[in-house]
Amino acid sequence: MPRKGKFGTVDITVLGDELKVGDKAPDFKADKMDLTEYHFYEEEGRKIKILSVVPSLDTDVCELQTKMFQKATEFFSDNIVVVTVSNDLPFAQQRFKKVKKTDKIKFVSDYNCRDFSSRYGTLIQELKLLNRSVFVLDKDNTIKYVQYLGQNTDLPEYEEAIKIAKSLDK
Repeated sequence: MPRKGKFGTVDITVLGDELKVGDKAPDFKADKMDLTEYHFYEEEGRKIKILSVVPSLDTDVCELQTKMFQKATEFFSDNIVVVTVSNDLPFAQQRFKKVKKTDKIKFVSDYNCRDFSSRYGTLIQELKLLNRSVFVLDKDNTIKYVQYLGQNTDLPEYEEAIKIAKSLDK
């Protein structure tokens, strides 16, 4: 069911249904930075996962969100993975990762098949970008925290997401 939101001063429509805490997080396919196919369940296995969803890494808010999760990885065990999902081309993600030194985060792109956005309810109809959101999943891919932002220029509650991810790592 479409939802209304904002991208700065622009009214937007976000397609798909919102997922909720307790839902099983859907498996999805996307593109890795080397243009090979990424399979979420297969690649992340039984790790605790933070899915950090951004409209475009080339914006200040998306960059800050990504840097905050990168900083948090310093305090994570190997049982926690951060995956940043955007509709940026894999080449742009690769450039961002190198220039911004975000080497502890995985980047995947939904630009090609839009499998992630259709399953997670994040596609902005008018812009074909992803609506800013954060998901924390346990080892069984059950959603333990979710935040869809109504205003894409706002930062998510990343501290809460980080706290929940760390609490699951026992």
